[in-house]
Amino acid sequence: MAEKAAALREQMTLEELRKSRDLSQEEVAAALAVGQPAVAKLEKRADMRLSNLRRYVEALGGRLEITAHFGEESVVVDVGEEAV
Repeated sequence: MAEKAAALREQMTLEELRKSRDLSQEEVAAALAVGQPAVAKLEKRADMRLSNLRRYVEALGGRLEITAHFGEESVVVDVGEEAV
């Protein structure tokens, strides 16, 4: 469990993140009400809409936040449903 928690703190691809949650593409697809090929395509995209990324993270059971760094200062930018 501690190993999984440490892994979640590191930079991960969407595929790595999904696998760290022990979920298949089919399970994520069902949660998103899309087909498995749509999940595979999303995981390979380098550029995507924030709303798609938010939905994907929520399908994994998480909540998406973006942190903006300005030198010594960091600000969390909430990209919840209301913000997208």
